[in-house]
Amino acid sequence: MIEDPGNSTMVDKRQLFVEMRKCNLELDSIRLSTYRTACKLRFIQKRCNLHLVDIWNIIEAFRENGLNTMELNTEPTVSRLETILSTIFHQLNKRMPTTHQVDVEQSVLLLLNFLLAAYDPEGLGNISVFVMKMALATICGGKILDKLRYIFSQIADPTGLMIYSQFDQFLKEVLKLPATVFEGPSFGYTEQTARTCFAQQKQVYLNVFLDVLMSDPPPQCLVWLTLLHRLANVENVFHPVECSWCHSQSMMGFRYRCQQCHNYQLCQDCFWKGHASGSHSNQHQMKEYTSWKSPAKKLSNALSKSLSCASSHEPLHHMFPDVPEKPLNLAHVVFLNLPLVQQARMSGDLSLCLDTNKQHRQLIAELENRNKEILKEIQRLRQQHDEACQPPNDKVHQNPTLLAELRHLRQRKEELEQRMSALQGSRRELMVQLEQLMLLLKGPGPSPNSYPSNSVSSSTPLPVQSTAGNTTASKMPQDSLMDLGGDVQKAFTQSSRRNLRNDLLVAADSITNTMSLLVRELQTVICRERTYNDGVCEHF
Repeated sequence: MIEDPGNSTMVDKRQLFVEMRKCNLELDSIRLSTYRTACKLRFIQKRCNLHLVDIWNIIEAFRENGLNTMELNTEPTVSRLETILSTIFHQLNKRMPTTHQVDVEQSVLLLLNFLLAAYDPEGLGNISVFVMKMALATICGGKILDKLRYIFSQIADPTGLMIYSQFDQFLKEVLKLPATVFEGPSFGYTEQTARTCFAQQKQVYLNVFLDVLMSDPPPQCLVWLTLLHRLANVENVFHPVECSWCHSQSMMGFRYRCQQCHNYQLCQDCFWKGHASGSHSNQHQMKEYTSWKSPAKKLSNALSKSLSCASSHEPLHHMFPDVPEKPLNLAHVVFLNLPLVQQARMSGDLSLCLDTNKQHRQLIAELENRNKEILKEIQRLRQQHDEACQPPNDKVHQNPTLLAELRHLRQRKEELEQRMSALQGSRRELMVQLEQLMLLLKGPGPSPNSYPSNSVSSSTPLPVQSTAGNTTASKMPQDSLMDLGGDVQKAFTQSSRRNLRNDLLVAADSITNTMSLLVRELQTVICRERTYNDGVCEHF
């Protein structure tokens, strides 16, 4: 516990800035105020170990200490703020491995004194709940989208509409952070600051709020906030390129390329300090890179973009409903026969579970929206394919001659297919009759001439008559004579059966020849139909 907030604040604040100047390569020498402010706040963030804590951990600590039930204008004591910070870092150590534990006491002391220097320079010992939430939500780690969504929830009414006076209060408090690191002249608060951010919008909902603050470039008063998150994302990015001024063989962090000088590139330190050599000037336009891509990968990406049919204009963030989700009211829940510590722990676990479920619902909603987009794209591609394969209806009627000829060919094709199917059935029946006669000739029973005609099954559609007598064979279940060729030849060697054999063979040859002619004619019709189809497509 800090007994004398005023004196301790000044001592630790001075120590923090001395370390910032020594350990972070003289940040005051950075010529651009935006980069200078972002680097200083990034140093504060890392020195206090706040870069390891995201907005969800901050919200958890707020709920565990009952801050979510307090009015925003309530002013807790400094000891209450210290308790909240202790909860944040104790929970952080529970998530971290034992080899990467943070010094909770030192982290709490440094962060507490920094916040007091920013929001209680007179040492009155009172900071409002709104200030605590906005300050910690701004300088903590994590994704900027999540942080801005939480900030909007604190400055909007229950219908999801932003309150301009609350947004103005947010800017007034958050711009004290740059002023604390001596960047107030560049990013100071004025009464017109809030209106310049949303000059064109009368009603600001969540999506509009995110669009404006995450745009490129963002509002001038908060440009350092987006740069702070970009700076955190590129700290460990490696560029295998030589700096044109310091001739370092590799770059870490940002990389800058001149848009006028050929292949002139600077590392972030040289660019921030304004170094230039040769024909290059600081007045030249420089492009900032946050990643490295090989020339081959650049070429493949360019080809992919040029050949892609899908639109590349995607929203900067997921679109959220204008009406906010109503949180579950747990005010009526009472834990019976439990100590106070266990009740608090159960409340914190339940709140964390609700946050996790909310994240899951949001993820499911995003996946469902993405699935709908994919299905729409598939339907569009199918429609394009169908339109490419078939000529339009309004153009088909322009050439009735081709259509009539094509319709005639298709009708002829159907007739030939039906006739061929009938001949194939006749051929199968004829082969069955041959097999039946073969069995009769081989058996010891009566000869085929004396076989009664009324014993033939009436289901046979095509009986075959011979000169030796009226003999009709019924249809057998087998349709093949693959294994009976030798027996047929042996049976038909007798002179008394020669006429019957000749008639059957002549009938089989006739059917075979007719089928061959039908096959050739069908092939001709199919070829002509394809030719006409191609002619129709080329004509259109």
